[in-house]
Amino acid sequence: MTRTTVPRTQDLSEGALGMALLDIERHDLSTARRHLTQATARGVSTGSNASLFHGAPALEFVLARANGAGDDVRAATDRVVDARLAAARRRQAVGALPHLAEWDLIRGLTGLAALLLSRKPPGHRLPDVLACLVALACPTRSDGRTLPGWWSPVGPDGKEMAGGHGNNGMAHGVAGPLAVLSLALREGVSVPGQEEAVGTFATWLDRHGTNYWSTAADLDADQPPAPNPVRQSWCYGQPGIARAQQLAALALGDTARRRAAEDTVAAILTEPLRLARITDSTLCHGWAGLLTLTRAVAADSPSPDRFTPIIQDLHRRLTADWEHLPKLGFMEGRAGAQLALHATDNTGWSRALLLT
Repeated sequence: MTRTTVPRTQDLSEGALGMALLDIERHDLSTARRHLTQATARGVSTGSNASLFHGAPALEFVLARANGAGDDVRAATDRVVDARLAAARRRQAVGALPHLAEWDLIRGLTGLAALLLSRKPPGHRLPDVLACLVALACPTRSDGRTLPGWWSPVGPDGKEMAGGHGNNGMAHGVAGPLAVLSLALREGVSVPGQEEAVGTFATWLDRHGTNYWSTAADLDADQPPAPNPVRQSWCYGQPGIARAQQLAALALGDTARRRAAEDTVAAILTEPLRLARITDSTLCHGWAGLLTLTRAVAADSPSPDRFTPIIQDLHRRLTADWEHLPKLGFMEGRAGAQLALHATDNTGWSRALLLT
C-alpha cells in the first residue's frame, strides 16, 4: 500500500501549487482551482524564502500556465525580484562570495530569471537579473586566491566546508545560469557580457561537469577530477549539465559543443551501470526528469531519431514505477511523474526545470 504525505501548500516542489501544474496541463481547471485555493489559503510569501519554487513567484508561474496571472501577482513577484537584486548588489559591493540561494534555480535569481523570461513580453526587470547572473562569470579574490564568481564559501548543504565549493548541477549549480542565459539569448534577450558568460560557464563545465561539485583542491589540480560513480539525473549529474551545454551551443552556434552534449546524454542513458543507480521515478532525480530532459534534447537535435529508443526505455521504466512514489507533488511526487508520462508541454511547465 502506498503511503501518501501531506503536501506543503505554497511549495512548487511538493505542495498544492505543483499539483495544479498537472491539472492545468490536463485542462482540468476545476481541480486546478481547488489546488490553488489550498495553496493560497494562508496567504502567499513575498519574503526572503520566496522564489520560483515558493511563494508569489511560484504562484505566478503556475497561474501563467493557464494565462491567469494577474497584475497583483506579478507585482508581488516584482517586489521579490527587487529585494533579491538589492541583496545581490550589496554582497557584490563588499566583495563577498555568494551563497547558492542567491543565484540558483530553486531558490535564487536563476529561477526568477526563468519566470521573467516566460512572461509575454519578458518582465522588464529581466535584464537586471541577467546582469547579476553574468557577473558571476567574473573571477573574484577571496582569502588570497582567485576563485570563480559563483564559488560558495560553504558546502552544498550550507555547512562549513574547507575552501568552499563550486556547484555544477542544474538545480543548485552553475548549469542553471548557463541554461537560463542561453534560453534568453535564443529568445533574443541579452545584456552586455552575456555571450561571454555563457562561454565561461560552459568551459568550466567542460572540465568539471563530470562531478556534482568542485572543491578547492580541484582548482589546483593539473588534470580534471576523475568522475565519481554517482547517480546521473536532472538535478545533479551529467544529463542536466548536458542539456545546459546543448542550450549554450544552440545559443552560440557551436556545432561541436552541441554534438558533444547530445553524445553525453545518449551514452549515459544507454549504459546499464549508470541506469542502475537511478532508484525512483521523480522529476528531480529519477526517470521522469530524465524522460523530460531527453525529449527536450531530441527536439533540438538534428538527429532526433537516435533518442527514440532511449525515450521508449525511459517511458517504460517510468510507467512501471511512478505509482510507487509516496509523495503527491511536482518535483518528487506523482504529479511530476504524470506530467512526464503525459508527454506534452503545452503550458510550458518544463521551463521550471530550465529544459525549454
